[in-house]
Amino acid sequence: MTLRLFLWSLTAALAGFLFGFDTVVISGAEQTIQTLWSLSPVVHGLAMSMALWGTVLGSLVGAWPTDQLGRRTTLLGIGILYFVSAVWSGLATDVISFMIARFIGGLGVGISTVASPLFISEIAPARYRGRLAGMFQFNIVFGILIAFVSNSLLGGLGEHAWRWMLGVEAVPALIYSLMCFGLPESPRWLIGRKEDWGGGVAVLRLIHPEASEAEIEAKANEIAAVSHESASVGGFWCARLKTPILLAFLIAFFNQLSGINAVLYFAPRIFELTGLEEKAALLQSVGIGVTNLIFTFVGLWLIDRLGRRTLLYIGSVGYIVSLGCCAWAFFTETYAIVPACIFAFIAAHAVGQGAVIWVFIAEIFPNRHRAQGQSLGSFTHWIFAALLTLFFPSMVTALAPGYVFLFFCLMMVLQLVWVKIMVPETKGRPLEEIEHQFDAIPR
Repeated sequence: MTLRLFLWSLTAALAGFLFGFDTVVISGAEQTIQTLWSLSPVVHGLAMSMALWGTVLGSLVGAWPTDQLGRRTTLLGIGILYFVSAVWSGLATDVISFMIARFIGGLGVGISTVASPLFISEIAPARYRGRLAGMFQFNIVFGILIAFVSNSLLGGLGEHAWRWMLGVEAVPALIYSLMCFGLPESPRWLIGRKEDWGGGVAVLRLIHPEASEAEIEAKANEIAAVSHESASVGGFWCARLKTPILLAFLIAFFNQLSGINAVLYFAPRIFELTGLEEKAALLQSVGIGVTNLIFTFVGLWLIDRLGRRTLLYIGSVGYIVSLGCCAWAFFTETYAIVPACIFAFIAAHAVGQGAVIWVFIAEIFPNRHRAQGQSLGSFTHWIFAALLTLFFPSMVTALAPGYVFLFFCLMMVLQLVWVKIMVPETKGRPLEEIEHQFDAIPR
């Protein structure tokens, strides 16, 4: 792997850093904002959730700029959205202005989950694709940790500290945007959609400097051929794409039905249910962030060695054991093991679903429909994330926590069955080869 290829992938993956930072940074400002503008609970909740709804919309429409304007242009546009959102949020003088600013940032988050993993998967050689595309997830987790650290450092700046907390995101957003000018366009977009043969071949030469001219020509011909086949068969919602559509929907569905966002967003509440005091619960929550970062790195190290399917197996078993033990602990009031079970759950997610989801969705769709497929998976992920976040507090109020964790555990049993009977292995295989595999499935 060349240094050039690594830097291109890292640049695109930094959209994930901004995603993680933008999602969590609001936690340090939300109470001050509620008091400053005397917000009712309803308006406060709407203000805090505006970025999430922007994310849902961004993931839904993200395929359009990614396909029509190009991968590189879309990645640059994401940086501009983050920059505008950060500056506007920090300078907002009323709640309406603040909500608009947060919504713009949410659009950037949603579009980034479409464009960034897709771009990396299209420039990465097959043998490195998992760890390079997986850097997007690692940067999300890293961005979350840096947001917590940033909020802590800026929290003592007085009554306007919240403005600095939100506005400081403009710095990494500007750096990321400038770095995007050094990115090439995806050769698969150039050849398969823009029909720019010369431009696509030039980028392929940069990606594969060790390849002969004949090998580069053969690769370009293969990309052109499969793109032409995709265009001639029909649109996105056709029988030919039934299997990848179902795979993308289900991996995103199971990702959220593990309960991961409920645990990440409501960790202090869960720990307080075990009898921990508020300060101790918050400390345990920091442990979740550290565990997530460490095991996300482990997942990236393993994804091109063991494969996507194997990591999903490992993650599913880890989910089932940790969630099952959590349910048992709450039913029997054996609360002492709950923190260890939650940390094990986070580790299982980071190694399994967390490392695999964005890589896998970006691999299973044809070149011509990859952006639409990534958009479908991303939208499914975010709409279920929003619904789970909305209903989880009511669930733990209406039901004993043991039943909630048991529900998540049973959903992960279903995921394990799904991985066994349906999920293919994509490790080390060119994207065009994966596309031909799905073409061979009877319809």
